[in-house]
Amino acid sequence: MDKSKEKTNVMRILDQKKVPYKSYCYADTAAVSGVEVAHVLGQDPAQVFKTLVTESGKGGHYVFVIPVGEELDLKKAAKAVGEKSIAMLKSKELLPLTGYIHGGCSPIGMKKAFPTVIHQTAESLPTMIFSAGNIGYQVELAPADLAKVIRLTFADIIV
Repeated sequence: MDKSKEKTNVMRILDQKKVPYKSYCYADTAAVSGVEVAHVLGQDPAQVFKTLVTESGKGGHYVFVIPVGEELDLKKAAKAVGEKSIAMLKSKELLPLTGYIHGGCSPIGMKKAFPTVIHQTAESLPTMIFSAGNIGYQVELAPADLAKVIRLTFADIIV
């Protein structure tokens, strides 16, 4: 089967909500990091985002979506969600919590809706690209369209 024609749950959710998107498949490449994925897709790394899941000391979970070449500033991120501090979720806890594996995590279609903060640079982009929920698959859509699918806010959350 042609892998580029495969649909992920994220794509099915977008179809169901009639949200326009473009999909990409890089499953047949050696790209691992987000920056490598951006290059393989011929995209500007500032337009390609990664999804990070964190946890507060009180047990709350938060999702942060930042450009692939950037690093999450945990202090700024905690402030953006009104927490004293947050930490990255341990890799082994990601699948049971979200339904996604490391490297294939998407802000759309998690087992539960978590507060989601997207880095403020996305607000000025016509479209943003992020994981379609499986390693090797990405979707591209307008930030305003993403806001029709999940509850999100924008903030300065990178180092």
